[in-house]
Amino acid sequence: MPPMILISHPWYSLLVVAIIFVVFQSFRRIGPTDVGLVTKRFAWKKLSADSPVAFDGEAGYQADLLMPGLRWKLWLVYSVDKYPWVQVPAGEIGVVIAQVGNPLPIGAKSAVYRKEFGNFTELRTFVTRGGQKGVQRPVLPPGTLAPIHPVGFLVITKNQVYGVPVSPELRSKSVKGGTLLPGAFGLQPEQLELMRIVPQPRGKEGGTADMIGIVTVYEGDPLPSSDIANRLGGFDDVDKLERGGSSDAEIMEKLLGSKNDLHNNFQDYQAFLDNGGRIGLQHDPLLYGAYALNPFLVSVELVPMLVVKQGQVAVIKAYVGLVTQDTSGEEFKYGSLVRPGHRGVWQEPLRTGKYPLNPRCYEPEIVPTAILNLNWADAVSEAHSLDAQLQQIVAKSNEGFVFKIDLQVQIHVPDTKAPRVISMVGTMRNLVNEVLQAAVGNHFRDNLQGMPAIRFIETRRQVQEEAFRHIREQLEQYQVETKGVYIQDVILPEDLVTVLTHREIANQEIETFRKQRAAQDQRIEMEQAKGTADMQADLARSKVGVTIKKNNADGRVAEAAGEAAYIRETGTAKGAEVEAVGLARAKGFQAQVNALGPNATALVNVVAALSEGRAKFVPDILVTGGNGSSALEGLAATAMRFLSTGSGKGTQSMPPDPAESPTRATSAAPATMPIPPSAQEKPPHLAK
Repeated sequence: MPPMILISHPWYSLLVVAIIFVVFQSFRRIGPTDVGLVTKRFAWKKLSADSPVAFDGEAGYQADLLMPGLRWKLWLVYSVDKYPWVQVPAGEIGVVIAQVGNPLPIGAKSAVYRKEFGNFTELRTFVTRGGQKGVQRPVLPPGTLAPIHPVGFLVITKNQVYGVPVSPELRSKSVKGGTLLPGAFGLQPEQLELMRIVPQPRGKEGGTADMIGIVTVYEGDPLPSSDIANRLGGFDDVDKLERGGSSDAEIMEKLLGSKNDLHNNFQDYQAFLDNGGRIGLQHDPLLYGAYALNPFLVSVELVPMLVVKQGQVAVIKAYVGLVTQDTSGEEFKYGSLVRPGHRGVWQEPLRTGKYPLNPRCYEPEIVPTAILNLNWADAVSEAHSLDAQLQQIVAKSNEGFVFKIDLQVQIHVPDTKAPRVISMVGTMRNLVNEVLQAAVGNHFRDNLQGMPAIRFIETRRQVQEEAFRHIREQLEQYQVETKGVYIQDVILPEDLVTVLTHREIANQEIETFRKQRAAQDQRIEMEQAKGTADMQADLARSKVGVTIKKNNADGRVAEAAGEAAYIRETGTAKGAEVEAVGLARAKGFQAQVNALGPNATALVNVVAALSEGRAKFVPDILVTGGNGSSALEGLAATAMRFLSTGSGKGTQSMPPDPAESPTRATSAAPATMPIPPSAQEKPPHLAK
């Protein structure tokens, strides 16, 4: 029985066992999340010098992987090693480095990517389509699970590196167990996470700050010689808007926007380069979000977003843009202003709002447009820190006393003039520390050195007003308004304080004495008022009596004035009558004298007077004489005695008054006796 003979032969038995062993070893079970890397033990063809993977049956690592399941590979020819699928955890990225493909051009830092490459799961497609060795531009996004060739590619994640490094240098950096860590490629673990741009805490200030991402790329064509940052398409769109008559606000809106949609926020680095992206600082920032960025090609710096609060404007100093074209006019000699989109100080500021402004391309200067309080004192304004370097003003009087003055100055910068102010002084801090500090400090030092200390204290308000006028004139040159200058406090030397204290005490004592004296005077007035009040009834009666007496006196004066007027008029009339009678009698006497002679005229008038009077015709005494003349003389003597003594027996008889009997006087004899003086006496009431 031949078959029995063959089986019983020991060599045949060994052969059968060997075949069974080879067949058994040639079956490979690949797990559901594994791939099988096939290595051909020998072949007539040799690998090319620049590829570690065999694509045409050469010995070495084979390009085709064994996928999950039970697979057959002749054990004698091939060996199979199992490797896990590449898995990128959530929140992380996977950086792909190709170890096969065409070499990179000189100067290139990453390989060109084509859509056919997908997630790099097809090694043959990658090579045949022109894939290049080195860092691949796209990264594997979070959650990727892909069967990637472990020799064709290395995939770097945060916690491990997938694949077999070909380079001896990288192999030497493998840790125990042959595991390669991201640090071997110069990457930090946080660089293999999604780039998250979120609000950041402010620290001591509290709260959070809005952030943006400033992007720098490490591959691309070089920038033009005049540019410091790359903006896709340059500023041609701004120039077009300007030529079309767009306003400054419209141009600023365009500049503050971005062109990140063209390359998916730098995540599609190949699209970035295809659209003209250049190496270096990028003009457009990243806003809030999470981004899968290749750490070998893109870095992001987080900076605060520009926030312009109410009562502020932001004057923009642009370091990128079109060439400078001054729009300030010939009269403005302190700098230049430009339209937005040009290099220089923008003539239009940014007002209240939040702006994703790249601080590496534009420097914003916050200018308070509300009234700004600046303190020359130890206290610093909480609203701003512009006066942090301002100190108390130290000045010396002409006697040598050293003063320390706390001062507050209020200024205002109009929002429309803010760009001009910044163009002149550079920053608001320069305005305060350079311009205001010199103007205020020098003014007070100069004024105090020329006046005594006491005068400064006494004329503090005047000094304050002069300081206001001086500072206002200085700041008007910089188009800044001065709203007020206030001397808050004056710190005096101790010696002067002592002198002023003693003087003030003396002044207060003088004032006290003056007040006490005034109190006593007031007391006297009070006592007088009290006495007057007590005697008010008597005073009233007295006043009434005085009034009555005054009225009576006024009545008598009026009566006397009337009687005097009557007497004066009556006397005038009687005087005229007497004058007329006298003149008439004089004429009569003159006629009698002319007719009878002087003696006869006298005799006739005596007889007439006697007949008109009450004298007796038979005389008590008879006078005779020897001749006619003697008798006549005796008669005359007797008559004269009679007239001078009255009736002779004590009965006085008044001769007739010619004024009372004018008719009888005119009818008498032509010659009469003159009226005796006693008959011419005035009545008693006219004696005056």
